[in-house]
Amino acid sequence: MLDLKNIIPAINQIAEEKGINSEDVLHAIEDSLAAAYKKEYLGRGVFVRAKLDTSSGIVKFYQVKEVVAKDGVRMPVEGEEEIPAVETESEEGKLPRYNPERHTFPEEAEELIKEHKLKVKPEVGSELELPLPQKTDFGRIAAQTAKQVITQKLREVERNSIIQEFKDKEGSVVSGAVQRFERGAVFIDLGRTTGIMPYSETIPGEHYKIGERLRFYVMSVATDLKVPSIVLSRAHPKFVSKLFEIEVPEITDKVVEIKSITREPGSRAKIAVYSSNESIDPVGSCVGQRGTRVMAVTNELGAEKLDIVEWSEDPAKFIANALSPAKAQSVEIKGPRDVLVLVPDNELSLAIGKGGQNVRLAAKLTGWRIDVRSQSRPEEQAEGGIAGTANKEAKSIEETDKPVYLKKREDEDE
Repeated sequence: MLDLKNIIPAINQIAEEKGINSEDVLHAIEDSLAAAYKKEYLGRGVFVRAKLDTSSGIVKFYQVKEVVAKDGVRMPVEGEEEIPAVETESEEGKLPRYNPERHTFPEEAEELIKEHKLKVKPEVGSELELPLPQKTDFGRIAAQTAKQVITQKLREVERNSIIQEFKDKEGSVVSGAVQRFERGAVFIDLGRTTGIMPYSETIPGEHYKIGERLRFYVMSVATDLKVPSIVLSRAHPKFVSKLFEIEVPEITDKVVEIKSITREPGSRAKIAVYSSNESIDPVGSCVGQRGTRVMAVTNELGAEKLDIVEWSEDPAKFIANALSPAKAQSVEIKGPRDVLVLVPDNELSLAIGKGGQNVRLAAKLTGWRIDVRSQSRPEEQAEGGIAGTANKEAKSIEETDKPVYLKKREDEDE
């Protein structure tokens, strides 16, 4: 004998423990009771629906039939195999097979509506809920079926709840604890579920410890798997921009805008910021008093250096800013997205950067091919002083949000 009064208090408890809606738990229980009823008292082809009254603990069972038109189904022919309990999708364009346990024609539906005093119309596509005898005394096999159904349903509800929660967080920063390592990937405990940070999305040179709590950028949420797959990143350019959004209220309020960003994770990043309000200093807003805001971001990124520069509609001014900390003496546009920059002799190495990094990042930030040369020797190309490709547009902050976790990190082979 199934004691439903003991089930009802457990609904809220289960919902709270799993972080899901109590209504979803109730539906899962009703589905399990319907499965048990069908197993114990009815045939395979019958569609049973259960409705549990949470105030009284009384459960009512119904056989559900769909009203169908005669030309909307195909009648079974002699010798055709038995109709399955759940009919799989038939070939395209083929009508569903008529099942007397699940279907009824409009004229038959009228009689059933009168007999059971139902408040529905016998329209094609409508459902009739025909009352079944009330029973709660299920055998061992039926009770086992009910247990399996409720377990499966609760897993589905919890999975959908997790997917919805993290789907809403896609493109934002979350906090989690390092759980384990597997084949180069890092698994992160996010509370209700586990996220994965592929090796290509880790910061080069950064070492992780089990139990260590860090922030991560949610790149994507796979919804077509049995277990939700939340792909995380600490190497994505937008991870830096989202950290600034957290630390800089002016960005959140859209007073300051991050126009573009480029990054070599673990080493250096350049960010171009802009404000349409002339009274607001966009660079100063991101740096903060005594560097508190930018320090909060760099503390999360470790040894990675950050260059915050002001974006400008004037390409020459923007390119000069992008080469910071070096100071450009002149910027000459030589062709479509091709520019020559002259810097003081003592700042040439600073403008180029170690291994050409500074000019390379400046070219990516602006989308221009930059040729940096010494002011005293403008005719002489400097080693490592050219970066970028003609006609190559800079990536906007939105474009950097594309999933790249499946691509092999290029600098691993360099």
